[in-house]
Amino acid sequence: MTVQESTKASSDILVNAQALHGFVQRLWLKAGSSPTEAGLVADHLVMANLTGHDSHGVGMIPRYVKSLRDGVLALNQHVAIVRDAGAVLTVDGVRGFGQVVAYEAMDLGIERAKAMGICAVGLRNAHHIGRIGHWAEQCARQGLVSFHFVNVAGSVHVSPWGGSDGRFGTNPFCAAFPRKGKEPLVLDFATSGIAQGKARVAYNKGAKVAEGCLIDAQGRPTTDPRVMFEAPHGALRTFGEHKGHGLAMMCELFSGALTGGYTTHAETRVKHSGIINCMLSVIINPEAFDAADTEAEAEAFIEWVKASPRSTGTDQIFAPGEPERLRIAQRRSAGIPIDPGTWSEIIAAATALDMPQSDIASVHEAG
Repeated sequence: MTVQESTKASSDILVNAQALHGFVQRLWLKAGSSPTEAGLVADHLVMANLTGHDSHGVGMIPRYVKSLRDGVLALNQHVAIVRDAGAVLTVDGVRGFGQVVAYEAMDLGIERAKAMGICAVGLRNAHHIGRIGHWAEQCARQGLVSFHFVNVAGSVHVSPWGGSDGRFGTNPFCAAFPRKGKEPLVLDFATSGIAQGKARVAYNKGAKVAEGCLIDAQGRPTTDPRVMFEAPHGALRTFGEHKGHGLAMMCELFSGALTGGYTTHAETRVKHSGIINCMLSVIINPEAFDAADTEAEAEAFIEWVKASPRSTGTDQIFAPGEPERLRIAQRRSAGIPIDPGTWSEIIAAATALDMPQSDIASVHEAG
């Protein structure tokens, strides 16, 4: 497998990552966020773009602004501890920025896992928590293993295996394994064939998506992302047929029901512009196990896997998280590509917040 940018239209905008970060930070300051909140949101959105996960990057700004104006997203909120059972914490995100409340929830879990060996954190009622790998990486930086189950509460964008309409959300799963002196292994994926945001990016570009990822309103396979944004609506399909379907259902139950949040059904279907996530995170201190050779065993396995003879058309075998790190280097050097449709939506959202035109123009000029 080769990691490289897909072919971009010549009209794509290339924006310097640092300039984009400053723009996003100023935008949320203008909206009313505290400096800390604006910084955390900018950190998260720009890093999502840098890793190549444009679906969870700055293209989310228009949706967030609409959610704020609709009274769903609440600024300057902090996670609230609902129940403290020692190694099990239940916390409420009070519909605050997921980039803030998830960060705070992980900090609480990290502290407990270091002291007790393990902590399970149930985060509920958080506004969109974005790229889940961001939270696994937060744990890994502290030398901790973690895995995370997430639902998109009330979302019906994904059809069950064998179904013909949407019944649940993209419901991500994520896991991370720290490595001393090296970048961690990070596995992070939606249980749908593609994320909803990737369909949005394709829609804004006027592009098709890969086969097997979408069905239309009649339940027929399609590659046209318009079915997700124009009536009559279709749905995303799960990855791996029945396997993705099963994992998506478990993510819904572990994150939505077990945490005291809510799952998706007729009574909870989303009727607003917000994205509400619940997440169950299990954070483990590797030192709590009786395994003196954990690091050596892990490195021996990784080396063994990567030494496999390459199949035709493959120039490198990657461990989880390596493709994202290569994209970070590429995009820090060449700039972050943003398609014109998405950029126009971002500009419209910034204008709606009365952001000065000079601030808007400056990030475009820095591309």
